[in-house]
Amino acid sequence: MCCNGVLFGDVALRPGDSARRLAAAGLTMFRKGRQRCFSQPCACFDGRACRIYDERPQRCASFECRLLQRVQSGRTSAAAALRAIAQTRRCVERIQELVRELGHTDEQVPLNLRYAAILAQPIELAGPENILQRRRELAEVVELLTQMLELQFLA
Repeated sequence: MCCNGVLFGDVALRPGDSARRLAAAGLTMFRKGRQRCFSQPCACFDGRACRIYDERPQRCASFECRLLQRVQSGRTSAAAALRAIAQTRRCVERIQELVRELGHTDEQVPLNLRYAAILAQPIELAGPENILQRRRELAEVVELLTQMLELQFLA
């Protein structure tokens, strides 16, 4: 979830990261203040693995989510961690479905920006009931995802 745009909308480069090499690998680089960053979801993530794992940016190499830290310290079992990951992925998949149904289909835009755009739109109370229901469900599932990410993943 750190590479697919669920946890982060972008990643800042660190000294020693080659922006030119990373851009050549397919990452979209931009400036955020004084820092060079690349957008999430990461263009080098194929849905299961990183295409540039051995040459990935330092921030990617050093990131360990809270859940991984708990497994490594023995406070959480690998089986419990896998259950938490599966539950979170199901939540993300439902949000992705709802976001697509509500018209935001550009998968290259971070998921948090897509659902935020939907939830920021004025509610059309006279609109179709199914749209109102989907927006309500989206708000509920986003709240659940936020709780899961804070509890399980964000360090």
